[in-house]
Amino acid sequence: MIELGKTQCLNVVKIVDFGIYLGTEEDKVLLPKKQVPQDIEVGDALTVFVYRDSSDRLIATTKTPKLELGQIAKLKVSEVGKIGAFLDWGLEKDLFLPFKEQTTHVEKGDTCLTALYVDKSNRLAATMRVYDYLSCDSPYVKDSAVQGTVIEINPDYGVYVAVDDRYFGMIPKNEVFGKIQIGDTIHGRVSKVRDDHKLSISLKQKAYIQMDEDSSIIYHAIEKRGGSLPFTDKAAPEIIKAEFDMSKNAFKRAVGRLLKEGKIEIAESCIKLKK
Repeated sequence: MIELGKTQCLNVVKIVDFGIYLGTEEDKVLLPKKQVPQDIEVGDALTVFVYRDSSDRLIATTKTPKLELGQIAKLKVSEVGKIGAFLDWGLEKDLFLPFKEQTTHVEKGDTCLTALYVDKSNRLAATMRVYDYLSCDSPYVKDSAVQGTVIEINPDYGVYVAVDDRYFGMIPKNEVFGKIQIGDTIHGRVSKVRDDHKLSISLKQKAYIQMDEDSSIIYHAIEKRGGSLPFTDKAAPEIIKAEFDMSKNAFKRAVGRLLKEGKIEIAESCIKLKK
């Protein structure tokens, strides 16, 4: 049986002036003449990918697409039309990405993480809703460094990430700092491998490493302000987050590190560099 959207090995059943037919007499697909290898004969086997041409007919190609059914890949937007976008997936006919399958607005030249599916009209199309295509059998363990693409943001739960553009990952709500958008590449570490093998991700380093980074950020910020910060480690969490994008506990740990190192002193209403 010929499978739409997949690479498969098919036998030559008929040779014509405009190409060859592959498959069986009852179920066959055309490989256009310009892609037919020399000295091909009936009965020979060829590996081809099957999709639909601009006239919506099944067609075979010896070219390798950048995306097949069941896979996820980053594709570049070639054009944006009235009903959706068109993606370069390595074949003559661009792949259609309907507006309803876009999780964020895309423009020509953008790159988006997509999966391939067969729509209700039995045509191939792309979707940015790749959650259900992610795998849970990643090789990562706790504290592994990971990289991934943001695929969904849920204010109540956190940020969903395709680790290596392949595995399920999530940044819990309390671990989300700074501005994150769909399509962003994030770098973090595995804070937990859940019982279902999905990955919980932290954007923060381990506490002792993060403390070094945070204390450096605070020290340089005080320098830029002329040697004084107009609040102390008793400031409201909202003030600290707005200024440094870190939690109050992280701020206090970093300030404590700077105090211990003798780099700062805390006055009644400010933190100063030690002279």
